[in-house]
Amino acid sequence: MPLTFTLDPAVTPALRDGILDLWADVTNAGGAVGFVAPVNREEIRPDLVRHLAAMAEGRHRLLVGHDEAGEVAATAFFSFNGHRLQRHWLWLYTVMVHPRHQGRGHGRELMAAAADAARGFEGIDAIRLGCRGGLGLERFYASCGYKEVGRVPDAIRVAPGDDRDDITMLLPLA
Repeated sequence: MPLTFTLDPAVTPALRDGILDLWADVTNAGGAVGFVAPVNREEIRPDLVRHLAAMAEGRHRLLVGHDEAGEVAATAFFSFNGHRLQRHWLWLYTVMVHPRHQGRGHGRELMAAAADAARGFEGIDAIRLGCRGGLGLERFYASCGYKEVGRVPDAIRVAPGDDRDDITMLLPLA
C-alpha cells in the first residue's frame, strides 16, 4: 500500500510524537539520520525543535508520509539557502522511512514526492543532500536520479576508529 504524502502538514502533538518515534526507530535500526544508536526520543527532541522553529521562520519545509493506519512512516525536510548566490537549490535532509516500511518501495516514493514538491518551489533548480558513506546510501540515491558531486573522506565520526565519508548528491530538477 503506498504512503500518503503531505507537504507542510499542521504541526500537532501527534505529528511531533510521530516524527520523534520515527527518528528514534530509524536510528536504532542503524539508519544514518544524525545520531548513532542507541538513542531515545528525548535525545532527538532538541533537533526536532530546531527543525520546527526553522519551519516557523520559513527557512525549512516538511514532507511527511503517512501509512494506511495514519501513522508517520516517512519524512524529509527541505532547507532553503540564505546565501543570495545559492538560492536556486535547496538541501534535503533527515530523509527517513520507518524500518517496518522499508523494502516496499516507500523510499523511492518519498524521493519522488520530495522532487515533485521541490519543483513547486519558486526558483529552485536542484536538490542537494548529504549522506553517510559505508551504508550504500549513495547507490540508493543514484537509483533515484541523484549524482555524486562531492565526497569528504572520513568526515563523519560514528565512533572512535569508525570514520565515514560525507557524500554530497545532487538532483537537477529540470
